[in-house]
This record gives sequence, C-alpha cells and structure tokens, in this order.
Amino acid sequence: MEDVICLDHVSKSFKVYYDKAPNLKDKALFWKRNRHETRAVLDDISFSVKKGEAVGLIGKNGCGKSTTLKLLTKIIYPTSGTISVNGRVSALIELGAGFHPDMSGRENIYINAAIFGLTKKQIDAKLDDIIEFSGLGEFIDNPVRTYSSGMYMRLAFAVAINVEAEILFIDEILAVGDAAFQEKCFNKLIEVRDRGTTIVIVSHSLGQIEKFCSRSIWIKDGKIEMDGKPSEVHAKYLEWMQSMA
Repeated sequence: MEDVICLDHVSKSFKVYYDKAPNLKDKALFWKRNRHETRAVLDDISFSVKKGEAVGLIGKNGCGKSTTLKLLTKIIYPTSGTISVNGRVSALIELGAGFHPDMSGRENIYINAAIFGLTKKQIDAKLDDIIEFSGLGEFIDNPVRTYSSGMYMRLAFAVAINVEAEILFIDEILAVGDAAFQEKCFNKLIEVRDRGTTIVIVSHSLGQIEKFCSRSIWIKDGKIEMDGKPSEVHAKYLEWMQSMA
C-alpha cells in the first residue's frame, strides 16, 4: 500500500507573548511589551500513514496531538520539516468550524460541503442523506446559532462523513452528543474505514481507538514515544500515566 500521509522531521513552535501590545502605536511606545518566549509543541516528529489505514493519536493534554492534526489539514504550518497529504481531505477538527451562525442548517450544509470540494449538483444529490443522518428533522431550517452543541456536532459530522473523502481527520468530536448518536457515528466510521478511507483520529478514549484503529501513535512532550499495535502502545501509556499520578 502507498503512503498517503507523510510527516518528515516536523517541528512546530509558537511565540507566547508576556504582554502583547494591542496596536502598532503601543508596540512602538511600549516596546517591552513585545517580549515573548518560543515554545516548542512538536519536536522533530516523523511518521507515515498508508492508504486505507486507521491510526489513533494519543497522549495527555498539551502533548501536540491536535497540533499535529491541524498541521495535516493546513490550518497551521510547520516551523520546520515537510508534510505531504495526497487525496481529498475531510476534517472534523473544531465543532461547528465554518458554520455561519445566522444561516440555517440547510444553508450551512451547502457552505461546508463546498469547502470540502463538492459542487452544488453533488451536494443536491447528498442533501437528503446528510439531513437524515444528522437527525435534525424540522430544525434543519433554523439558524444554527439556536442549535445546542450536540446539534452542531450532528450537523458537522453528517456533512464531513458524506463528502466521500479519501482521507478523514477527526479530533475528539465523538465525545460530544448522546450515546445513541455516538454509536451511530462510530458505526458509520467503521463503514467508511472498510471502504478504504484513510483515517487519523485524536481521542482520549483508548477503548474506542483499540476497536477502530490498527495502529496507535503516542505523542509525549512533542515527540513520538511509541508507534505500534494499539493494545501494546496503550498498555505502556497507561503504565506511564499511573507513574505520573
């Protein structure tokens, strides 16, 4: 199988300002406010993902999992190193990202699906399936600002899962919503995976990753600590977490 995702010696740092000036004038007058420190979130990580592979990213909060996913979706760019992603991408990174609060759920389906690269004709063909999967029914024509977080998640997932992407990135979104819908989403993901879609998922639910993924990557303090079979990686991760308690 060919590699469709490749990270080669990737690092990512952010500037953290102590007291950032709000405008250019204050920057010039109060230059000391420009002091900052550079914090490395990812430090020289490399891995590849093969076509059709389902990979889980694990690690404690702040280790760099979500940053890795944002780099893969080109929301942000690496400080050094190279990243290649080959194929149509669909992503569930931040709940409701790209939704316009004053537009209806139906209108936002068209906007979101267009962002993923679908034509109006393609969206028209998938519209009923998206609405049915979301379970929003009569609420689909209400402004999304009136939606609960669970309704946001239903709509976002329904769009992302129906664009028939070759690569799917998911960041903890399955933690939102009721148990029945979580199960529905999980079953749909299995169906999508079995069709050959490449999936990278960030989750704190180790059991979910073990059921769904063939491989798990543990990121610790910005570096890859372990990469392998989920049950083996998770055992070491839990052992380390207990030692830190």
